[in-house]
Amino acid sequence: MPKREIAAAPLAPVTAALRAMFGTDDVPGLAPGLLVPDEFGWSPATTLVDGTRLPELLRSASTRLGGTPHACAALAWKSYSYWTALPVVLGWASARRVPLLDPADVLIHFEDPRPLLTMGLRRSTTVAVLPSDPLALAGRPDVRVVADEAELLRALRASLLDAHLAPMVAAIQAEVRIGTRTLLGSVASGIAHGILRATDGLPGSSVETIETLLGVLDLADLVELVPGPNGEPTVQRRTCCLAFTLPKPKICQGCCVRQP
Repeated sequence: MPKREIAAAPLAPVTAALRAMFGTDDVPGLAPGLLVPDEFGWSPATTLVDGTRLPELLRSASTRLGGTPHACAALAWKSYSYWTALPVVLGWASARRVPLLDPADVLIHFEDPRPLLTMGLRRSTTVAVLPSDPLALAGRPDVRVVADEAELLRALRASLLDAHLAPMVAAIQAEVRIGTRTLLGSVASGIAHGILRATDGLPGSSVETIETLLGVLDLADLVELVPGPNGEPTVQRRTCCLAFTLPKPKICQGCCVRQP
C-alpha cells in the first residue's frame, strides 16, 4: 500500500463518507482526501482562535457578501464550523473513529476563490477509537484508544467544541457583536444537515445519530427535526444565520425567519 494510503488509513471511513456524500474528493472547503501532504501555504487554525488571521477571514466574508460586519461574521463562522465539524461527526457516525481537531492540527488557507477558506488536517492528527477497532492494536502514535462509547463522545466534545469552536466563538465576539446562541445555532444546524445529507452512506438511524451528537455538545435546543414534504426529517433552526440581512437576501431551508 502506498505511504499516503497508509497515512490516511485511520481516516479512511471519513473520506469514504465524504466521497459518498459529495460524489468526489474535490470538495470546495476541504483539502482533497482531507489530509494535507505538504503544509506549505497552510496555517494552523490556532491563527484563527488567537485572532491573528481571523480579521482576514472576516474581511474576505465582508468583501464577498457585502453585508453588515456581524452578518458576514456569522456566515463566515457558519461555513468554517460546518467544514470543521463534518469530518468529526461523519467519523463517529460511520465507524466510531473521531479525528480530534485540536486547532493546531487543523490547517487552513484562503487561496481557493470558491469557498471563504479551505480546511485540511495534519497527517499527525490523532484519531480516537474504541477498543474493538482494528486500529486499537496497531500501536500507532496517531491513534488514541478510549474505554467505551461514552468516553469517545466526551473526547469528541472536548476537542471539537471545548478546545476549538468555543474559543473561536470568543475570538469572533472580540471582533464583532454577535450572540453565542446565534453562532452555536449554525453548528447545530450544520451537524444535522451533514448527517441527513450523508445518511445513505451511514449505518443506523440518522435521527438518533443527530440527537446523540447534539446532546453531547449541549446544542439540542438550537434545532428541531421536523417532517419534510414526504415525511423525511428536515432541520428547523431556532436561531438565524443572518443570511436574510444581506444585500441579496437569502432565506435558508429551515430558517426561523419566514418569507412573507
